This record gives sequence, structure tokens and C-alpha cells, in this order.
Amino acid sequence: MSLPLARHACRQLARAPTRRTRATLHPTHPPSSIHQSARFLSTATPTTAVKPYLITTPIFYVNASPHIGHLYSTVISDVLARYARLRHPERPVMFCTGTDEHGLKIQQAAEESGKDPKEFCDLISTRFKELARAGTISNTRFIRTTDKSHVKAVQYLWRKLRARGFIYKGSHSGWYAVSDECFYTDAQIRTTVDPVTKKETKVSLETGKQVEWTEEENYKFRLSAFREPLISWLQSNPTAIYPPKRHAEVLASLTSGPLADLSVSRLRSRLSWGIEVPEDPEHTIYVWLDALINYMTFAGYPWHDGQSDGKGWPPDIMTVGKDIIRFHAVYFPAFLLALDYELPKTILAHAHWTMDRSKMSKSLGNVADPFQSIEHYGVDGVRYYLMRAGGSFTDDSDWSSEQVTKHYDTHLKDLIGNLFSRIASPRLLARLEEANAVPHSQPRGTVGERDSAIHAMLVELPGKVEKRFENLEVGKALEDIMDCLAEANRHFTQLAPWAPNTPESIKSAYFYSSETLRIAGILLQPFMPTKSAELLDRMGVGEGERGWEDAGLGKGRYEGVARLEPGNPLFPKLARVSQEAQTAEGKVGKKEKVPLKVKLESLRG
Repeated sequence: MSLPLARHACRQLARAPTRRTRATLHPTHPPSSIHQSARFLSTATPTTAVKPYLITTPIFYVNASPHIGHLYSTVISDVLARYARLRHPERPVMFCTGTDEHGLKIQQAAEESGKDPKEFCDLISTRFKELARAGTISNTRFIRTTDKSHVKAVQYLWRKLRARGFIYKGSHSGWYAVSDECFYTDAQIRTTVDPVTKKETKVSLETGKQVEWTEEENYKFRLSAFREPLISWLQSNPTAIYPPKRHAEVLASLTSGPLADLSVSRLRSRLSWGIEVPEDPEHTIYVWLDALINYMTFAGYPWHDGQSDGKGWPPDIMTVGKDIIRFHAVYFPAFLLALDYELPKTILAHAHWTMDRSKMSKSLGNVADPFQSIEHYGVDGVRYYLMRAGGSFTDDSDWSSEQVTKHYDTHLKDLIGNLFSRIASPRLLARLEEANAVPHSQPRGTVGERDSAIHAMLVELPGKVEKRFENLEVGKALEDIMDCLAEANRHFTQLAPWAPNTPESIKSAYFYSSETLRIAGILLQPFMPTKSAELLDRMGVGEGERGWEDAGLGKGRYEGVARLEPGNPLFPKLARVSQEAQTAEGKVGKKEKVPLKVKLESLRG
């Protein structure tokens, strides 16, 4: 394609595809209410099949073992996937995570470890699979970029891009960062002084990684043709990137100046570990083009006539780290626009984690080991803290054993565990029996003054949680649930059902406390699936009574009363643990140590 034609393509894309994408990202739905959430509803019509809710994590780079940031990304998507199933059980959920296994860093790390690249990838990828299992992640597929289906998808897309004139061969020079596997322009780098050698060096403004000047022949993608369509897409779709801060950052970067064409291959003599360019064995496809196509592979790509054949495309949510937002919000949408494919509905770009207010660094020994953390706090203790402390997604969150322990003790053990112990105590059950009260029956008459606050909070809670999820305010959804549990504990203490009381006071204490636990147990299922199930089991709530429609006040159907199990509290007391025990010091859990010299990088998609 000539440059005039590329400009013509840009003008065309700025019109038709942008309108098409805008319609896709904002389908017409009935007005949102506490029973109708637009974000999680299917875009199906009476004459079309239900579109699955499709959600992804970034695929993680296998140059080192998993850390807490990898688990964080995965738990975010898992919470949203579980909520989608809970809120709309009739709609299928497609949820993918996996590993990114090509590129120069992998090739170098495998050489340093004395392993074949595939053998090396198998070892580390297995650890990410184990992390998904340990974190009770409900993914429907674990994808690897070494999968044959993915290799086929990448080469098919390459041929289509080239057939449309968006890939061409030329020479390329620029500042290249091996750590990022990315070229940068002069405007994207800065000069700094190495603290050890005291020599000047060039680094990326975005990632801080060292760059070196590189010149080579390779293939390039006409990214420059898509600046205006991308700007139009973001300006007309304020929810295309979340949080709004990231949306503004990407839009500002696009409007600040022209886009340079993107290098999309490397000479095979330099990079052999990757997917070969079709019809040109001297080149390897750029690792980021390769990696980004995994989302399409998951949805059944190649598609016929540009359609996904009901496989769920486009993604409803793509969860990524903020450091890789440019790849997902600029490069990937440009690839899709070039082939007239629909764009993702929302790219959720979360912040990162520090440890004791310092940036996590493997060299400093302060990278939180997710396997050890799960072993100590329990999987739901870790999931809870990740979503409570990191549920806003905008600012970096801090991981410290002191804070995780505090949240476990004051929120989980004291609020949930304590309230359960109260209603399940033999003393209270005996008082109910003395008062001839049916354990789960609602007090008759109007709501009393002492019951009014907890009554109102329980009535409103499902709607508040739904609104929070609709706005991706996951951390605030947890706050709303825990506020209700705190009020239920206060209400129970105020009524003091263990003291001489009227039958109605005893019934109110038991009814509102048990209903709070039941409703909270249902709404906490996306966050803490294991403990929620245990709580509902021990309260006698049947497995068929744990859906969204069951989360209303007074809808509880119990198969028995809650009973304490001696020596088996819902949230056991934590053993004391040092901060050092929560960090990964170059080892792969309790298994074979992988001899890596490369630094532990941040999330990679």
C-alpha cells in the first residue's frame, strides 16, 4: 500500500470503523436498576445467540516465577468472572489466563539455565498454572503462546495484515530495550547515570529500562495510519479504558504527536525463539504482536468472514497492568481496526504493588511470594486483601504482613467469624428455644427502631454491590459488604440476646445476624469462594439457594441452624510470621530452583 493509500485508509477508518466500534461498545440496554446491570448483560437480541461474557488476564512472561502482582491481575479477572456468573447465570463466561513464552529474554534465560527454550517455558508455565489452582482461579482456559492453535492464529493474522498493505518490509533504527522487547523514539527515552558504574546510560521514560541504539532490517506495521481512528475511539468511548486516569493518559499520548510505524519482526539470526514470519524464514514475528493475539486465539481465531462464530468476541474486560497499557490500548486496537474487527469493550489497567512502601525488587529480596502468602493467610485471606487494598485500581497498593494480618483479624475473623460464632453458640440457640422462637423467622409487625439501620442496609446491599461492579468499583463493593457486617455485630451487641430479654428481641438478634451472614456469604462468593461456601454450608444454606435472587432480606431458606464445630473456627487465628517469610528469594515455591539471572520484571501481557 502506498503512503497516499495509507492516508486514505486512515480517513476511512476514522469514519466507518469508529462508528461501528462505538455501537459495539455501547449497546442499547434497558435502563440499569438494581436488577439490571448493563456491563454484565449479554448483547444478544431475541434473534441472536447469547454472547458469552469474555474476560482475560494479561499473559505472564515466563522469565521468572510468579509474584504477588501476577496473582493480583488474575484475582481481579476471577472476581469479575465469578460475579458475572452469579449475577447472570444464564450467560456463559469465557475466562482466559496463560503465559507469554517467546522473545529474546526467554531465549537468553533458557541459555543461561542450560535448558532448551521449550523445556524452560514448560517449567515456569507450570508454576503459573499452579498459582491459578492455588488462588482458586476459575479460568476456562490456560493459554500458552507456544500452543499450535496460537501459532496458527498469529500467522493467519500476519498474512491478512500484509495482504491489506498494513505490513511492509523496511529498515528500522531506534532505541531498543531488551527488557521491554520494545523500540523507543528519542522522545521516549532519557539520559541517566548508572548508580554503580557512574556512567551515563539511556533508559525508557515509561519503564526505566536501559536501551541501546539498534539498526536492522525488519517488517513494520503502519501504526501511523491509525492515530485519528484511535483518538476518535477513545474520545467517543469514555469507558474504553478504566480507570479514567489511564484513559486520559493514553488519549494525551495520542494527541501529543504523530505515531511512528511499529517494528513487528526481528532478524531470526538474532531472535530464533519465536514464531517465524510466513514466507520469510529469516525473520521472527515481534513478540508483542505474537502475545497480543492470544486473546483472539482464545476466542477461536481465525474466524470466518470476520465473525467470531459465537465464541465471545469482543472481550468484555481485558485486565492488564498499567505498565503495558500502550500495547493493549494502542497497538492491539490498531491491529484490530486494520482488519475491521471489533475492539475490546473495556481495558482495565490496574496499578502495581509495593512492599512496605518500597518498589518490589528481586535483588532487594522484597518480592512477595504468593504461594507462601496463601499458605499462611489462606487463599481467601490473600484474595480479600488484594481486592480490599487494591480494589480501586488507580494507585499503587502496599503489601505488608502487618497490613494483611490486620485486615484478616479485624475484617474476616472479627466481623464474619465473630458474628457466626455468636449466632451458632449453644447459649443463644438455647435462649431461642426457651422463647419458643423459630430460628430464622422474621419478627412480626413493623421494623423496630433498633432494627431499622441493619434492616435498611440489608435491603439496599445487593443493589449497592451491583452498582459498584457496574462501575468496576470492586474495592468499594467489599467495603459495602463489610460495613453491613459491622452494623450487624453492633446490632447484636445492642440487643444482647444472652441477657433476660423479650422473645422478639431474641428473634431480632438471631434473624438479622443470620440474614446478614447469609446475604454477605452470597455476595462474597466472587471474592472469597472457599470461605463463602464454608460459611453457607455451616449455616445450612443449600447449594441451590446461593444465587443473586436469593440475596434479598427474608429470602433465606435454611436446611438447619448454624452450629459451631469445636476447634474449627471459620477464620482461625494466624500464626506469627516474619516479613521475610512472605518474600520470594529467587526460588520457585518449594520445588526446583530455576537458575535465572534475569531480573524479576513487572507484569507482561
